[in-house]
Amino acid sequence: MTTAIPRRKIGQQGLEVSAIGLGCMGMSDFYGPADEKTSLDVLHRAIDIGVNFLDTADMYGINGANERLLAKVLRTRRDEAVLATKFGNVRGADGAFLGIDGRPEYVRSACAASLQRLGVDHIDLYYQHRVDRKVPIEETVGAMAELVRAGKVRHLGLSEASGATVRRAAKVHPIAALQSEYSLWTREIENDALPVCKELGISFVAYSPLGRGFLTGAIKSANDLDPTDWRRQMPRFQADNLPTNLALVEAVNEIAKKRGCTPAQLALAWLLNRGLNIVPIPGTRRITRLEENAAATNIALTDFEQQRIEEALAAHSVAGTRYPAAGMAAVNA
Repeated sequence: MTTAIPRRKIGQQGLEVSAIGLGCMGMSDFYGPADEKTSLDVLHRAIDIGVNFLDTADMYGINGANERLLAKVLRTRRDEAVLATKFGNVRGADGAFLGIDGRPEYVRSACAASLQRLGVDHIDLYYQHRVDRKVPIEETVGAMAELVRAGKVRHLGLSEASGATVRRAAKVHPIAALQSEYSLWTREIENDALPVCKELGISFVAYSPLGRGFLTGAIKSANDLDPTDWRRQMPRFQADNLPTNLALVEAVNEIAKKRGCTPAQLALAWLLNRGLNIVPIPGTRRITRLEENAAATNIALTDFEQQRIEEALAAHSVAGTRYPAAGMAAVNA
């Protein structure tokens, strides 16, 4: 693949990234077993083709396994990558989830631990992974701003924050990006956080832009997922909701066929066409999928195609919440 990947700005403080990034979570956890060598090959290939925006978090894998994985690439290619990681979702040494922590002292200790695992002296974009409702956002972002002043972090972000929270955070320190779920089957942020981001000049990083793989058309039932795959616990992938959601995928697939692209490429192109402040970060563990996703940056949808997509979305509702109840309680905070 030789086509250049265009760049997009993240925030207003000079950060630029590839228009499509790479979500690295599944390389270490949640989606069943992964092969480290294959994951490293994908990471290197991403940088080779110009996908330089690498997204991880301290809770992706037990004891920061995903950050340790990226460290093996960053050891020789740090200057070629824009590195984003997150803190706030706390896990125990056994992988158990212990809650959300936004206390200033935790912000500082989490950053120090991430820097050590990643083997770097600074993080390009540091997110609060989930808003801690017990700690005022001003205190959390204040501590994050201290990390910027210390040179440990270059830019700040939030994840799954409401529009009101984003406004409060931005009064403390410039927020470069909000990262939340956004795709053809998850559009709630269009009514709250996304307009606030546009107003304040904050970029929007869309995670799970392919509906955790569902919008590719590759998943027809829970049996297509590894027994340990976390998606088996998610309402949208469960048997009572699958038929309804598969109808949406089929509608998207029909539009993609007429365009001459894959359903994944259509879904990513749709996001890219929503605004220059939007950067999707699809995850994958396969080079072929990486290259397929990157090629979506060259698809400019016509007004007619966008209208057809909107009509398909209006005609096919989405069944099920995107997380079980406990997960839903932590979003849009």
